[in-house]
Amino acid sequence: MPNTAKSSSTPWEQLSKDQQIQLRIEYGYYLDQLPPTCSLECKIERFKQWLADKNIQYAP
Repeated sequence: MPNTAKSSSTPWEQLSKDQQIQLRIEYGYYLDQLPPTCSLECKIERFKQWLADKNIQYAP
């Protein structure tokens, strides 16, 4: 899968804990709209893509 992160994107680690928590809360609402999955790989990829759409890099 191609890397969708932009060169000007912000690394997850540079966000404050409060920003990370807020993003996780927002992501939880987004997840409610998706079909459930037990695949950890799928869950990580979904989170990475969702963050990439917000111009944030995530590397687990």
